[in-house]
Amino acid sequence: MAPQQSRTPAADSVRRVVGPVVDDAGLHLEDVDVSRAGSRSVVRITLDLPEDAVGSLDSDALGEVSRAISAALDADDVVPGAYTLEISTPGTSRPLTEPRHFRRARTRLVTLRLVDGGTVHGRLVDVVQDDADGTVLVLDDGTRVALAQVRRGKVEVELKRLDETAGEDAGDARTDEEG
Repeated sequence: MAPQQSRTPAADSVRRVVGPVVDDAGLHLEDVDVSRAGSRSVVRITLDLPEDAVGSLDSDALGEVSRAISAALDADDVVPGAYTLEISTPGTSRPLTEPRHFRRARTRLVTLRLVDGGTVHGRLVDVVQDDADGTVLVLDDGTRVALAQVRRGKVEVELKRLDETAGEDAGDARTDEEG
């Protein structure tokens, strides 16, 4: 499973300039893409939390690093002419293709499509190194799957959790009215 990073001279130049800014913010530079849109360039930068972090990158941190990245690009002038800067996170739709993606997906419900055609579903609780199998994914039911056996992984969006939370809030409101 190879990284899906954009590798063009323009993207490499942007990566060189913004890499230290992203590192200083304690984040991971997931991808850089530079393309043309009419007379302007579009610079797309994808950021993520470090692989040992659990949770999501919040909008305040994203806004802060966005301003620093913009300032670094303007100061170094690596993108000639006018450009639009788009900074985002990978989101849940990102395919899980690298060990770091799986580490970032810990605590999430995942679906693993295996090279033998099978499918495994479960909550990813750990990613460990095993002498015999290399990187191994550990699910909440104790299932262990060698990463080498995974063709594709994806995080499942859990709407049920949101519904349960909304129901609890509604229940609390009813209790307050009754009490």
